[in-house]
Amino acid sequence: MPAQNGVLPVESPETGLLQISGLTTSFRVGKSYYPAVDGVSLTVAENEVFAIVGESGCGKSALALSILNLHIPTYTKITGRIIFDGKNLLAMDEDGLNGVRGKEIGMIFQDPLTALNPLMKIGAQIEESLTFHTQFSKKERKERVMELLKGVGIVSPALTYSQLPHELSGGMRQRAMIAIALSCKPRLVIADEPTTALDVTIQAQILDLLKDLQAEMNAGIILITHDLGVVAEMADKVAVMYAGQIVETGTAHDIFHEPSHPYTRSLLASVPGAGDEEGDLKVIEGIVPSLANIPRSGCRFSHRIPWLPDDIHEAEPTYHDLGHGHEVLCTCHKNFRFRGL
Repeated sequence: MPAQNGVLPVESPETGLLQISGLTTSFRVGKSYYPAVDGVSLTVAENEVFAIVGESGCGKSALALSILNLHIPTYTKITGRIIFDGKNLLAMDEDGLNGVRGKEIGMIFQDPLTALNPLMKIGAQIEESLTFHTQFSKKERKERVMELLKGVGIVSPALTYSQLPHELSGGMRQRAMIAIALSCKPRLVIADEPTTALDVTIQAQILDLLKDLQAEMNAGIILITHDLGVVAEMADKVAVMYAGQIVETGTAHDIFHEPSHPYTRSLLASVPGAGDEEGDLKVIEGIVPSLANIPRSGCRFSHRIPWLPDDIHEAEPTYHDLGHGHEVLCTCHKNFRFRGL
């Protein structure tokens, strides 16, 4: 279905587990609010890995935290619709959200060392969600925790159960965080940079673990990352995000084999080994604009490709249907060429 008025269409309730429509998350800086997530719409289906990719500072984590309304309300304004299993999460009070958090939607945070309570043993932290969301007895909760620790590949679950976060390696902490997120068998898991700061071997283990657990639980996964290798390995669908907006959406095949938006193509070209035939690495000039300096009209990526004429950009960018769910923002995708080529 083609986009209208610059907003990606949202699929029908029968085809989407999570439907986000026109989501805008603004943070207070001084006396003003600036959107870190600006008019985002997307749909995640059951048993689907939906990756959101982009540079640091483009709004990926802000989007992830907005789904469960985990931002500090004093400094945040969130508008739009987030429909999960027929319920608008943005219309729920805190009690209603607490019934969803951890039970129906699990969250794997970016840095487990700061997300885990440093004063609580790992077993107790996993049990906390079970205590809140289930009627399990104390014995049943401990059995479930041991089962989870084994399930996430921890060799000595009894030892890990009684350890504090600082006693574990980075990979072990990440596995513990995954165990917490999956404790109540949620229908949707949000994984925010789940392999950041882990070595390559541990990254591969964590990704394999997520794929195995997804297959077992038939859950949808939102994978937030800037690592295109992770996206290529894991994702069914991909949204490319820049300066608070989704600039391109499509299947993993669309994004990697038929990238259309200049930003998507620049990201792919900047990966080592993905340059031209002479092995040159393409560099994306400039940086993602700060919240206060994000342009409010025109193509937000235009200042980083200044060699393109202004008339190939739309004054008010809209989404263009490239077929089969592949959508791209702004007409600049039609004429983009790397400088010097």
